[in-house]
Amino acid sequence: MFRSRWKQLSIVLFLFALIGLLAACGSDGGEADGSSDSESGGSGDESSGELKDSYVLATDSSFVPFEFKEDGEYVGFDIDLINAIADEAGFDLEMEVTNFDGIIPGLQTGSFDLAIAGIGITEERAKKIDYSDPYFESGLAIGVSEDNEDIQGIEDLEGKTIATRLGSTSAAYIDENIDGAEASQFEQLDQAYLAVENGSADAILYDDPNVRYYIQTQGDSLKVVGDLYQAEDYGIAISKGNDALVSAINDALAEIRDNGTYDEIYAKWFGEKTE
Repeated sequence: MFRSRWKQLSIVLFLFALIGLLAACGSDGGEADGSSDSESGGSGDESSGELKDSYVLATDSSFVPFEFKEDGEYVGFDIDLINAIADEAGFDLEMEVTNFDGIIPGLQTGSFDLAIAGIGITEERAKKIDYSDPYFESGLAIGVSEDNEDIQGIEDLEGKTIATRLGSTSAAYIDENIDGAEASQFEQLDQAYLAVENGSADAILYDDPNVRYYIQTQGDSLKVVGDLYQAEDYGIAISKGNDALVSAINDALAEIRDNGTYDEIYAKWFGEKTE
């Protein structure tokens, strides 16, 4: 009888000891999880607080003279500028080429860390991505056939077919500001210019530097008419929350402006900068 009771008591004591041990382990595990959560939060802050050695850069391939392919290499004002910024900031770039309309979604999903492609700074885009400080002032220009005398300005585009780039601010401008106009959008800019040259579009509305560069180098059958519309700044697009990268790019951009590198790059593609 005594041995039986002692055996039962021993089992009860063992169970109490086991429950206490498990509770202690659970408590330790909870503290570890809490520490892990804290470290995870810190890691998230760390990714935005510390500069990485390398970033994935997205760009387009047909926005002359900002980025385009020549002799098998990607060249242009934007390409020279972002390389100068990366050198100054001390990080490497892995370039990915995509269509313009895929850049913002790619930044949102994390496929790219940053992008440069003549990207206008807008309130709508700023809800989805971060921007650097402005690096180029632009606006929209109208290009028409050389013999077109009917279109002299923005008011003459009402009811017309207007070629432009898919997903661009100019496409939105056409939809929102020109009554009865059809925005004929193309992934590749050369298709948009060709549409005007072959008569399937009445005009092209796009970024002024690109329109003028195309006409100067390739489109001698076209001309620019009207004023500069919807002046806008270009910015380097950066995935949301990457504060370290935004800060590094802005610091580097300021430095290359101060040391003359920016002016050298500008002169290479657009001639001497005039105030």
